[in-house]
Amino acid sequence: MDAGTQRRNRSLTRSLLVMVAGSFAFGFALVPLYEVICEAAGIRVNDTPSQARASEAAAGREVTLEFVSLLPAGSDFELVPGTKQMVLQPGRLNEAKFRVRNLASRPVVAQAVPSVAPITTAKYLQKTECFCFTPQSFGAAEEREFVVRFIVSPDLPAQVDRMTLAYSMYTLPGQKLAAR
Repeated sequence: MDAGTQRRNRSLTRSLLVMVAGSFAFGFALVPLYEVICEAAGIRVNDTPSQARASEAAAGREVTLEFVSLLPAGSDFELVPGTKQMVLQPGRLNEAKFRVRNLASRPVVAQAVPSVAPITTAKYLQKTECFCFTPQSFGAAEEREFVVRFIVSPDLPAQVDRMTLAYSMYTLPGQKLAAR
């Protein structure tokens, strides 16, 4: 091999090693980056019980909270909010019900995934109890009612008078998708 070929080979080897190291570092950065993106998008924000307490700090103010379900086509679940919307006072403890039915013909384990819109308001919806905190087991064709208890923070910006709380339901990885 001549000197020029050896130089090009060394340069290529260095470039490949830098690329491998960069890919490895990017893999480690994905976990915190994923958390930041989910928080910014209002997905899985507050996926553990909040320690928020009810207060009268926003007495007289009203906010409309809409409830929706977002299920992908062919989902193994039916998810229906007990009420389409409620008018509430920030700072007070509220409760909403959701009915979930397993459409599969065999048992499955699933997880509810919440999202809040507008995304900038997600941090102001503090869930104290939610079926989204833990995986749920369903028998074949089983139907259950779940409760979510929450407080809309009195710190919610004054210009916000309407929010949406949406839930999706997914079969957990590792679970076989059941035939209907």
